[in-house]
Amino acid sequence: MPFTSQIQRQADYHLFSPDTPIVIDNGASYFRIGWAGENDPRVIFRNIVQRPRHKATGETVTVVGDHDPTLLKYFDCTRSGPRSAFDSNVVYQFEIMEYILDFGFDRMGANGSQQINHPVLITECVCNPVHSRSKMAELLFETYGVPSVAFGVDAAFSYKYNQQLGVCARDGLAICPGFTTTHVIPFVDGEPIYKGSCRTNIGGFHITDQLKQLLSLKYPHHANNFTWEKVEDLKMEHCYIAPDYSAEARLFQTGAKEAEDKTRTWQLPWVPPVVEEGPSEEELARKAAIRERQGQRLREMAEAKRSSKINELENELQGLEFLMRQLEEVEEEDIPSFLEETGYLSKQEVEAAHVKAAQALRKAKGEPKGEQIGIEEKTDVSTDEKFPLINVPDELLTPEQLREKRRQVFLKSTNEGRQRAKQRRIEEELERERKIQEDEERRLENPQLYLDQLNGKYRELSEKVEQRKRLKLNGNQTNGGVGRGERLNAAQKERMRLLTTAAFDRGKGEDTFGSRDEDWQLYKMMSKDNDDDDDGVDPDEAELMQVTSRLQEIDPTFVPRVDVGGPSQPAFEVPKFRPLTKEDFQIVLGVERFRCPEILFHPNLVGVDQIGLDEMAGASIRRLSCGSQDLEDRLTKSILVTGGSAFLPGIIQRLEAGIQMIRPCGTPISVFRASDPILDAWRGASYHASSYQFAGQAFTRMDYYEKGEDWLRGYQLRYTI
Repeated sequence: MPFTSQIQRQADYHLFSPDTPIVIDNGASYFRIGWAGENDPRVIFRNIVQRPRHKATGETVTVVGDHDPTLLKYFDCTRSGPRSAFDSNVVYQFEIMEYILDFGFDRMGANGSQQINHPVLITECVCNPVHSRSKMAELLFETYGVPSVAFGVDAAFSYKYNQQLGVCARDGLAICPGFTTTHVIPFVDGEPIYKGSCRTNIGGFHITDQLKQLLSLKYPHHANNFTWEKVEDLKMEHCYIAPDYSAEARLFQTGAKEAEDKTRTWQLPWVPPVVEEGPSEEELARKAAIRERQGQRLREMAEAKRSSKINELENELQGLEFLMRQLEEVEEEDIPSFLEETGYLSKQEVEAAHVKAAQALRKAKGEPKGEQIGIEEKTDVSTDEKFPLINVPDELLTPEQLREKRRQVFLKSTNEGRQRAKQRRIEEELERERKIQEDEERRLENPQLYLDQLNGKYRELSEKVEQRKRLKLNGNQTNGGVGRGERLNAAQKERMRLLTTAAFDRGKGEDTFGSRDEDWQLYKMMSKDNDDDDDGVDPDEAELMQVTSRLQEIDPTFVPRVDVGGPSQPAFEVPKFRPLTKEDFQIVLGVERFRCPEILFHPNLVGVDQIGLDEMAGASIRRLSCGSQDLEDRLTKSILVTGGSAFLPGIIQRLEAGIQMIRPCGTPISVFRASDPILDAWRGASYHASSYQFAGQAFTRMDYYEKGEDWLRGYQLRYTI
C-alpha cells in the first residue's frame, strides 16, 4: 500500500556495513529508528496508523505517523480513525506493527523488496509478556529476514546513558512516567532488578485526555478546537505539578492574587467584526443634493398635476354655471327635456354638482377648512333640494327615476349616519377633555389626596381584574375539583342550559327539537347583545390601564404589578443579541494546569485504584532492600526521572517531598531529571548496540528456529558492558 508522509527518506542506507545494528525505540507514543553509534535517531514519527480511502479513486491509502492535516480533504476518514498497536505499553496488534515497521525501514532507505540484513535492537516494556516478544521476533525474522534481534527496556537504557554522563550512580531508581504506563525500576551494581519493579496504568495519555475533557466541558462551544495535538501542546506548555495539591486548590478557590498570576489564557483565532464607517461629509452632501433634486422634481410634478386638476375643475364649474344660467331662462315643464342630453335629471342635481365642484376646487386650491365646513353646513340645510325624488311617490316616477330615487335614499341615509357619527365623536372628545380638565383641577387642589385616591382605585381594580382572571383559570373550587362547567361564565352556562332543555319535549325523553318553527328562535336568544363573552374587552382592564398610565405620569416612584395589566405585558423579556468579542474566544487555564498532572500522584482522581509515583518508589525500595538500610540509602540517593512527563515543572520537588514523607527522617534523597527524557532511551540503546560485546547478547535467526519461542522466555539483556 502507498504511504503518505512528510518525513524525508534517507539516502545512505547502502553505505552502512551489514554489521551495523539498527536501533529502534518502539514507544507507545513515538517510533524512533536510527543507526547504532549515532547520537540522534534518523526517523521519528507518531506510532499510529490510519487507512482512509481516497475520495476520487477509492484506493485505500496507509497514513503512518504524523501527516499534514490538509491531506485529509482528499481522503474519506469517516470510517477510519488513528489506530495504535499498543495496549498499556504492550504490543498486541502486529498487523498495525507491520505497517509501522514497513514505514520505518522505508524511511531509512531500505527497498521494500530486499531483506533487512542488519542486526536489530528494539526496546520493549518492563516484564514484557513472552507472547508479545515471540510475535515481534517472528515478525522480524520471517517478514524482514533480520540476522539477529536483541530486546531491551527503554527506561534501563535511559538510566545507563545518564550513568555514563554522570547524572546518576550505579545503584538507584529509574522512574519512567511514559505514555500509557509508569514504571519504577531499581538498579543494583548497574543492572536492573525486575523483581523490585512497579507499574501503574497512568501516563501522559491520561493527563492529556483529562485536560481535553475538562476544557470541552468548560467551553462546549469551542470543543472542535480541542484536538489531541493542540491539547498535548497546551499540556507541555502550561501544566505543572503543584507542591501541595490541597493548598494550591484552596488558592484558586479563594481567588487570591497568586491564583490570577498563575492563570494562563489561550487566544483562539478571532476576526473582529467589520465596522462600517460612516459616509464622509462629501458623500453626505452629494446624497443630500440628490435628494433635493429628486424632491424638487416631485414637487414640480405635484404642482403640475394640481394645476391641471384646478383647470379641469374651473372648466367644469364654468360649464355648470353656464348650464344653471340657461336653466333660469327655461320653463319648469321643459327642464327634463332640456337636460336630456346633459346627463342630469333635474335642476337640483345640477346645483348639487355645482356645489360639489366648488368644494373640490376650494380643496385643490388649499383654502381654509372653516370655509369648507361652512359650505357643508349650508348645503346640509338644503337636503330636500339635494334629494328631490325622496318625497315623490313611486307611482309618479319612471323606472329611471325609481333607480335614481333609491340611490338618493341610500346617499341620504349614509350622509345622515356619517353626520351622526361625526357629531358623536365630537361630543365624546369634548366629554373626554372635560373629564381630563376636571381631573387636573382636582389634582391641583390637593395633590396628596388625589394621589391616594388614585392608588386606592388602582388597588381595587387590580384585585378585581386578578380575581376575574383567577376565576377564569381555576373556576369555583368550593366543591373540591374543577370541572368544565365550573370554568364557564354566565353566558356560556345559559347557552348550555338552553341547548340541554330544548332538546327534550317536557321531559318525555323524545328528541323533537326542530319540528316547530318556534324552536329555531333559540339561536336568537343565544346571540343577544348582552352576552358576556371572553372575546370582548373588559372595561375594568381598560380602566386599569388608564389609571396605571396616569400614575406613571404623576408618580415617579410608582411601579406597576407584573401580574396585572392584561396580556399586553410580556411574561418574560427576550434577551438581546450581544455581538461576540475577543474575550469570547479566550480559553482560560486555571485550576486545570495542576489538576490534570496530579493524577500521576493520585490516580484515583480518574478512577484508577492504584498508587502514585512517590508510593511506587517506596514500594520498589521495600521489595528489594529486605531491611538493608545501606541499600535503601543508596537507592534513594540516585533517583532518575525519565519519559515524556518528566518535563512537567515541579515533578522533581514533588517527588522529593513525597518520598521524604514515606522514608525515615534524615534519609538522603536525591531526584534528578534525565538529560533528555525523550531521546535518552534511544541514545542509551545506540551506545549499547555500538559496543563489540553486543553481537554476543543478541540471538540469531538460527537460534530462534532451533530453540523456538520458549528460549525467549528466559532471555534477558545485560546492560553492563
